[in-house]
Amino acid sequence: MRHKNKVRILGRSHAHRKAMFANMVTSLFEHERIITTREKGKELKIISEKLITRAKKNLLIPDSEPEKKLHNKREVFKFIKNRDVVKKLFEDIAPRFKERNGGYTRMYLIGQRQGDAAEMAIVELVERKPKAEPVKEDNKKK
Repeated sequence: MRHKNKVRILGRSHAHRKAMFANMVTSLFEHERIITTREKGKELKIISEKLITRAKKNLLIPDSEPEKKLHNKREVFKFIKNRDVVKKLFEDIAPRFKERNGGYTRMYLIGQRQGDAAEMAIVELVERKPKAEPVKEDNKKK
């Protein structure tokens, strides 16, 4: 019986799952949108929302208590190993969600994968920055 077992095993060992979700969360925060399977996406939402909430707590801590801010960053560094992504999380992503109480990510189902018919989904941050449009220049010869 699986009563009260909330962890999705996903056919992987504990270490493999931990590394896989660390990579997925890093990619989500870096690109703000990823494509994955439905079950991985459900677990990814839970993990990423906890990390965003941890980063948001830093916004409420006064500057007179830098040790608490450092503690929050170190807790996130336990999971995300990329320094640039952690910096983006604390300085760019967390302030965007300052007024929002949870629900930082959304998941769209996009159908089945061709090879094995696995349900695929897009997981993205709710308040994404729009991509900068490339500037089109007229290269006409005069």
